[in-house]
Amino acid sequence: MKTLVICSGGMDSVTLAHKIAREHTLIGLISFDYGQRHKKELAYARACADELGTEHILIDMSDIGRRLSGSALTDELDVPDGHYAEDTMKITVVPNRNAIMLSIAFGIASARGADAVATAVHGGDHFIYPDCRPAFTESFEAMQRHALEGLGEIRLFTPYVHSSKAAIAAEGLKLGIDYRNTWSCYKGGEVHCGRCGTCVERREAFHLAGGIDPTIYADTEFWKAACHV
Repeated sequence: MKTLVICSGGMDSVTLAHKIAREHTLIGLISFDYGQRHKKELAYARACADELGTEHILIDMSDIGRRLSGSALTDELDVPDGHYAEDTMKITVVPNRNAIMLSIAFGIASARGADAVATAVHGGDHFIYPDCRPAFTESFEAMQRHALEGLGEIRLFTPYVHSSKAAIAAEGLKLGIDYRNTWSCYKGGEVHCGRCGTCVERREAFHLAGGIDPTIYADTEFWKAACHV
């Protein structure tokens, strides 16, 4: 299955990229600059593409991102601390972001004769992000069948949509991925903050997977209270 992987540079999408490289034919990684404050993640996506010997496609949609206002990821709003399951995390939603990214990815995949576009949405995203839920991914794939009718049938591959982040961490550890070469933190500082939703979920995932988290965090203890460990 010739597959184009949407890769942010975070642990989920990097794990997916390695999975596709092992199990299918990886034709490239596609990343998006949407004006996110943590755009340093894009350098990690490029590094992943280099490691896997594949093309890295970077799409500049920063002008669009400036108009998707109201999110702590693109506006001058504080990124909240805590677990993703908390209502405060809704401020990290970027309206329609995944739908826009997927539409672009499907267009490029069609132009390159791909069989699938893969994205690393997972069960832990369902609390906050409506465009990461099975109802959305299934509907989007159906819509694309109509949009690309006669131009090839492209699958939306979401192997983690019913899985936890801990399951992703466990798979990545088995694949031997060096997670020091990934970036998750929404605050985009010098090191992972250890307090935002992505940092807390990342730390919890390694704990539940029974693996060693090699990530350097500014706050190494906050996740325990956030996860009630």
